[in-house]
Amino acid sequence: MRVLITGATGLVGSALSELLLQHGISIHYLSTSKDKLEDKPNYTGYYWNPEKGYIDESALIGVDVIVHLAGASISKRWTDSYKQEIIESRILSANLLFNLLKKNPHDVKQIISASAIGIYKDSLTTVYREDATQKDEGFLGHVVQKWEESVDKFKLVGLKVCKIRTGIVLSDKGGALPQMAKPINMYIGSPFGSGKQFMSWIHVDDLVRVYLFALENQLEGVYNATAPNPVTNKDFTKMLAKRLHKPVFMPNVPKFAMNMLLGEMHELLFSSQNVNSEKLRNAGFDFKYNPLSEALDEIYNQ
Repeated sequence: MRVLITGATGLVGSALSELLLQHGISIHYLSTSKDKLEDKPNYTGYYWNPEKGYIDESALIGVDVIVHLAGASISKRWTDSYKQEIIESRILSANLLFNLLKKNPHDVKQIISASAIGIYKDSLTTVYREDATQKDEGFLGHVVQKWEESVDKFKLVGLKVCKIRTGIVLSDKGGALPQMAKPINMYIGSPFGSGKQFMSWIHVDDLVRVYLFALENQLEGVYNATAPNPVTNKDFTKMLAKRLHKPVFMPNVPKFAMNMLLGEMHELLFSSQNVNSEKLRNAGFDFKYNPLSEALDEIYNQ
């Protein structure tokens, strides 16, 4: 089997590439940086530039499945120009892949795309499954809805479409966790707001196993990729501090302070999504890291 990956050099993409190679799966990957292109046995890079509509069509040769992870980080300040980049980085890249498949003969049978639980409305009481009709009306919800719509088009060229709505990815190599650990290590860590907001999380190793499971089983539709036991922000902060052997004694961080510091992006810290992943488990997937304490133990080798 050969898989074409976008975003292969990011946190999730690099871990996924390693896992697929371990399972004897050949990888083609697309990069916007020519300096990151490699040509190794079973691991070959190809250049593309979604903004300019360019892609090396050789990347498609022999590919069975596309894994679409590309997209600008949401963890930078949401200026008007960067908000546009967040949207376009997802939509333009998907459109470029779609047009490539539409105009060329290919063997691709499935596309598996990253998505996010940010599509779900902020709520302290609702448990969200994939068929939830309540959608977030803010910027992040708008991004995810446009993102998923751009991927749904691949059904028009005969592909099975699978969308992985991902929670907070836990890894010591990047993403949210090192940023959460910083204030705790500086003895100024504390919950945000009421601390009651739910954090639906997943260990990076489990997440890449979800992608492998999806391609091995040719999954279609939407799947929530979150560990079975979401926790509140207060409990997450306490557990992380315990693993770092640091106290938490500062008062909760008020919302207005983070709004002043981060602008609109502060919503990421205060939004609550209690997400259910039963659909994925019913399909046969088994989470290795659950509950949160086990995930943190592995990450911090305790």
